[in-house]
Amino acid sequence: MSTPTAAQVVDGVDLTGKTCVITGASSGLGRESARALASTGAHVILTARNPEALQQTSQAINADVRGARISTVRIDLTSLSGIAAAAEEIRAAAPVINILLNNAGVMFTPFGRTDDGFEMQFGTNHLGHFALTQRLLPSLSDDARIINVSSEGHRLSDIDLDDPNWQHREYDKFVAYGAAKTANILHAVELDRRLRNNGIRAYAVHPGMVATNLMRHMSRDDVKTMTSRPREQAIEVLTPEEGAATQVWAAVSPQLANTGGVYLADCAVRTDPAPYAVDPARAESLWALSESLTD
Repeated sequence: MSTPTAAQVVDGVDLTGKTCVITGASSGLGRESARALASTGAHVILTARNPEALQQTSQAINADVRGARISTVRIDLTSLSGIAAAAEEIRAAAPVINILLNNAGVMFTPFGRTDDGFEMQFGTNHLGHFALTQRLLPSLSDDARIINVSSEGHRLSDIDLDDPNWQHREYDKFVAYGAAKTANILHAVELDRRLRNNGIRAYAVHPGMVATNLMRHMSRDDVKTMTSRPREQAIEVLTPEEGAATQVWAAVSPQLANTGGVYLADCAVRTDPAPYAVDPARAESLWALSESLTD
């Protein structure tokens, strides 16, 4: 079966009058998601760290999509003060937000800390998006969808709620990545529990193994580690257009109208995420921890 592209997923979809906010929108999956959603008539707010790359992406989408409505906001997910400033700018540009696509991320980075002292992968992939989402909650429409881009990499590790920022352990970039991706799923589970009675639903997405600059910290041996499995389980490397399909599907599919707090892959609900990644009690505990760290 051929893998659909994001453009194919939105074929016939009309989001005129709706607003989508996308993090990490200057390249890769974010850029392709933005291109697809802009083609539906939605106002798409591109956010990323590099303003020049944001401008280039905006120009590229405007060249591809006639009448595209694009805004850009610089955001640094490694800085809580930067997130607060960006959230104010986003809310000024879009009083009502219908789709929040938490797409940005880092993978297998060497040990480092964010401006606020968080381990880089946990701080960027989870806490940055947690803080942004909290600040944008007042602007979400009654039927909004929140999509967290996670990964099958969540199977590499549960999150250590007692030492999320690697203050008492020897750093392991694979375990740290797995923990951050697990946190993305747990965040979606608890978001959905808290917001679904208001009509807002949340999802976590595995986009597949995609050839993007997210892989820039991977060595040859790292790639071998991630892809050395039996032939029948071989990983297909997708294009960014294909990799963006599931997160765009999560944003627009009517099949998900009455569903939330689930893990998606291949434009479908997956029933086999690691149990710790969808544990409601762990999701609630992570929420409390995230609030305490980002307040």
